[in-house]
Amino acid sequence: MTRDLIPRADFRDQDFAPFGEFVDRPVAAGSRRMFSHWFGGAGLEPVFHTNSVRPSDLPVLLTSLEQHPHAAQCFVPLDISQYLVTVARSDASGAPLLDTLATFVLPGTRGVIYAKGVWHAAATVLDRVGNFVVLMWRGRADDDVIVDIPQHRIVAPAAPSVPRTRDRESA
Repeated sequence: MTRDLIPRADFRDQDFAPFGEFVDRPVAAGSRRMFSHWFGGAGLEPVFHTNSVRPSDLPVLLTSLEQHPHAAQCFVPLDISQYLVTVARSDASGAPLLDTLATFVLPGTRGVIYAKGVWHAAATVLDRVGNFVVLMWRGRADDDVIVDIPQHRIVAPAAPSVPRTRDRESA
């Protein structure tokens, strides 16, 4: 049975905190926000690259998740309209807990850091081709762990209901 996931556009940063952190601009000119505490690791080297991702239309079928057990991974939009961030918690053995799957819609002005070991879907952009800067540390044979999961479908949120008026009914 396919389970539907509805992307959340109305969320607070703390809703994502168990999975990592959103990368935002500083609050004022002359200030900075630091994210360095997410990165590094014994025996690991930084990898910095760009990705170009073809756009997807909703619904999106989700059949696998990935995690990086040794390091966080960061995506910073270079040229993106909006994109999906889909994450799941792990059970005691480290497998993804599918009943915790959550999908967030981010604008192209916010980046995301997936915490070390967080299960997440591959980059999924909407509307048009999207380009990211990607930063993570690598150096172990199992830097990328990918598992197949039962099919889930990320669907568009239902349109808000519009009250019908006499003018609309007669139009």
